[in-house]
Amino acid sequence: MAFFKKKKKKICVVGLDGVPYSLIKNFCENGIMPSTAKIIKNGYLHQTTVSLPEISAVSWTSFATGTNPGTHGIFGFVDLKPDSYSLSFPSYRDLKAIPLWDKLAEQNKKSIILNQPFTYPAPKINGVLIAGFVALDLLKSVTPLSLISKLKNINYQIDIDTMRSREDHDFLFADLERTINSREKAVEYLWDNEEWDYFQVVITGTDRLHHYLMDALHDNNHKYHNAFLDYYRRIDQFIAQIHQKFYRLVDYDEPNRGFYILSDHGFTQIKQELYLNTWLQKEGYLSFEKPNPESLNDMSSPSRVFALDPNRLYINRQGRFPKGEVKPEEVEPLKKELKEKLEALDYNGKKVVRTVFDIMDVYSGPYIEKGPDLIVLTHHGFDAKGSINQKEVFGRSNLTGMHTWDDAFFFSYKKEKEDLNIAEISQIILSEFTS
Repeated sequence: MAFFKKKKKKICVVGLDGVPYSLIKNFCENGIMPSTAKIIKNGYLHQTTVSLPEISAVSWTSFATGTNPGTHGIFGFVDLKPDSYSLSFPSYRDLKAIPLWDKLAEQNKKSIILNQPFTYPAPKINGVLIAGFVALDLLKSVTPLSLISKLKNINYQIDIDTMRSREDHDFLFADLERTINSREKAVEYLWDNEEWDYFQVVITGTDRLHHYLMDALHDNNHKYHNAFLDYYRRIDQFIAQIHQKFYRLVDYDEPNRGFYILSDHGFTQIKQELYLNTWLQKEGYLSFEKPNPESLNDMSSPSRVFALDPNRLYINRQGRFPKGEVKPEEVEPLKKELKEKLEALDYNGKKVVRTVFDIMDVYSGPYIEKGPDLIVLTHHGFDAKGSINQKEVFGRSNLTGMHTWDDAFFFSYKKEKEDLNIAEISQIILSEFTS
């Protein structure tokens, strides 16, 4: 009698940075992503909300830890140094909560984490981690270091050249192809040569494409419309290859069990950029010592509120900031006043701000006091910015796409609840190992 050992339980996650639920649903229904459509047909595509603010550093961290910024301590790509207006650039070292790969390590399970944003410098894990955006140096982006030579041999590319790609769109598509080719080669090598229980790979080229050419998606006559669609056909191939490899490894009896796809925020076209610090100045909440301030350190008295990218408002409180003007008893009335004014703001008769969140209502945890006081959630098309040198409240740059909070997605083999948030997804994945 032959005895067959049951295959080891494994889980695979594909992340697509900045891909909206509405877009992937449309592309699956209209033949742009036929392989992904077949996968989704055997499971459930959920529309999800994400982190506040709705940016990759915060959202991917919320996914990884199953917590919000008040617990994991990451509030944006930039933050404020304690007791000052000077900016700092948080890194993985500033993470306060336990990510899912460390939770899996406690169960003696090995993980491969490839290109997840905000994992730089790469921490030592039980397995392999190759950091994603913002990773500055390959030598500090990889654990274990023994993989460096292999990555160099395959010309591994962490990200596209964002500065050049923003201006040169022919270069953008060439660099997107180079990046996904190197990601594919890394997946192939790690899949076959490293032991793992959990495999996760994130594609960030989607986010870059949307920032620079979201207008090309909606204009059939745009020079880069077909190139935009072709890139998604390439993504479809990438997903299909991983899906096929995964199901050669496992013996799950349910279609797609153990295979997940998700995004960290949605995307939409920009109608106008909203410069919050300019609005605060015009409304009398903020002033600077010189006409062209170099930083928030140039703030003058009596400034009461200031903004950080992308949509965070900080009340200039006594005791928290060096030039703090706002007394404790004035904080709540000021929050209410700001919320009412911003929610009434319009541009050519269109409402700009959907709502203003008080973080006490949406964050929880020991680090809540280190975050902003309010988060401005705009209507789709109005991209809130924290620039301090804009002269008008509304304007445009050469970016054509902006993040959205409420149009991300999560694909799984079973149906989840309707109001799913990205911070809840890692627990769904972790529970797969025990089910």
